[in-house]
Parts: sequence; C-alpha cells; structure tokens
Amino acid sequence: MKKLSVLSALFGFLFLGTASAADITMYYSPTCPHCHHAREFFVNNMVYEYPNLRIVQINVMDQSNLPAFQEALKKCEYDNGGVPVIVVGDKCFQGYADFMQQDLRDAVEIDLSDADKKTAAENKKALEANPEDFRAKHAERQKAITEYNAAAEAAAKKIAAEKKSNESSSSIYFYVLLIVLVAALGFVLVKKDKSKK
Repeated sequence: MKKLSVLSALFGFLFLGTASAADITMYYSPTCPHCHHAREFFVNNMVYEYPNLRIVQINVMDQSNLPAFQEALKKCEYDNGGVPVIVVGDKCFQGYADFMQQDLRDAVEIDLSDADKKTAAENKKALEANPEDFRAKHAERQKAITEYNAAAEAAAKKIAAEKKSNESSSSIYFYVLLIVLVAALGFVLVKKDKSKK
C-alpha cells in the first residue's frame, strides 16, 4: 500500500508539474548516447551532491510511457520528440552535453535553502576529491533514482483497488455481524431480565 502511495504521488508530480525544483524527471531512450551520458551524470554526481534530490527515469521506448512523455513535451513546449528531455521543476532541457551540467545544478538549486546549497557545494568538493570513497559512504543515495513504468503503475492501482474493494466488503460483513451479535446479546439480556421478574 505504501508503494502505491509513493507511485501515486510520483504520478501527480509528473503530470501536474508540482514537483519541487530538487526533483528531476528524465525521459530517455536506451539506444540514445546523449541519454546515457545524462544518466551517468545524474547517477554518478547529482544524487551525491544533493542529498534530497529524487530522479525519475522514464523509458520512452516503452509504449505505456508515451502518454507521460507526450505530456512532458507539451508542458515544455517542444515540437519534436528528441531525447533526453530533462524536467527540473519548471525548467525543461532537451538533449544533453557536459556544458549543461551547471545549468542543471542551477535548476535544482532554485528553491534550495542557503544551507542546502552549501551542503551541495561541500558534497561536490568531497566527491571530486575522492569519488570512490564518497560514493561508498553514501551508497544509499542510489535509492533516489527510480524507473517509472506506466504499465506497472496501472497494474498496481488495479491490485490496490481490488484489495480496497475486498477490504470494504470484509468491513461491511464485520459490522453486520457485530450488529447482529449486539442485538442478540441485548435480546438475551432482556429475556433473562424478564424471566427473573
């Protein structure tokens, strides 16, 4: 149930555009070299520099993800479907090259506090000084990267709806049984009270 809540929140962020600036959604193709380089930058640098950053990757080659991609293209006002499309808060980037790295950092930092920006700068410096050590000490940050799949989300929603329906009918049976038992107990107590008189 917790996973469904997380997926629902993620779905809302993707389509309503209400994600904080410190969230990245990247639409990619597995065969795109620029996508590969962008993913490498996010996986090896960004998640370690920004402790609260979440990255959602969406494979546009999966047909079930196309509606989400089309919505992103519309939001970003892009006329073509070139990938990667990277959405950071309200900013959109199409394509990827190393010179874009600072622009992506700036987009992530828009709504960050001064303390969070300072932490990011310190993390970047420590990561540059000893990348393997820093990544090993902060390996849990890889959990901030998730793969979105519309088909899996739809299946999870269907299972949750069925489970909720089953729980609702079970609850109804429980309360009906409870009412019957309370009524029977009341009847027995009243009958017992009358027989004593």
